Amino acid sequence: MNELIDLFLHVDEHLAAFVGEHGRLVYGLLFAIIFAETGLVVTPFLPGDSLLFAAGALAGTGILDVRLLMVLLFIASVLGDAVNYSVGRYIGPRVFRPDERQGLLARLLNPRHLERTHEFFEKHGGKAVVLARFVPIVRTFIPFVAGAGSMTYSTFAFYNVMGGALWVVICVGAGYVFGAIPIVKENFELVVVGIVAVSVLPMVVEVVRHWQAERQKSNPPAAELPKR
Repeated sequence: MNELIDLFLHVDEHLAAFVGEHGRLVYGLLFAIIFAETGLVVTPFLPGDSLLFAAGALAGTGILDVRLLMVLLFIASVLGDAVNYSVGRYIGPRVFRPDERQGLLARLLNPRHLERTHEFFEKHGGKAVVLARFVPIVRTFIPFVAGAGSMTYSTFAFYNVMGGALWVVICVGAGYVFGAIPIVKENFELVVVGIVAVSVLPMVVEVVRHWQAERQKSNPPAAELPKR
């Protein structure tokens, strides 16, 4: 656990050390990590935003080619989400199929939940797919859920490409522009914490908005009394 925390907080140092030992193989490593973090449901713990920022910072020093970096990581992120969606599309209907389950498991894996998920992604899924790119852990599960909910693939693919492009350009670009600033380099762990906080903000806003909407539905305003 301590090693994982150290990897997150000092990903810039670990990345620089890898470049020093293995040179251009770092491009393959970055591609593999981003693909796994977005494409495999079992690896949501891998660094995402902070890794992109650190890679951009290294590119800002001239160690890496920023254009090649953006292209490779964009491809990795889009392929990862596409694979994740396909796995969800294949597994979802089988996991949620009606059978003889009883109790809590039956309620959790109720096929009606899958129907509601499909309706949600057909109506709001594009925004969810794009915003999820910037939220750690959530971005690993959203493509799987979109596939399980049978979100139309053409719609998913469009927002997958859009979200992947925004995520890579913003995070790598920020590292490229700001990563070489001394105060950022000297306090990179605080920068990582800040990146995570900003990444989680959209999810918090959506949760609050949903909570307020549900509260208004359950407590509608009292009708005005007729004037005399």
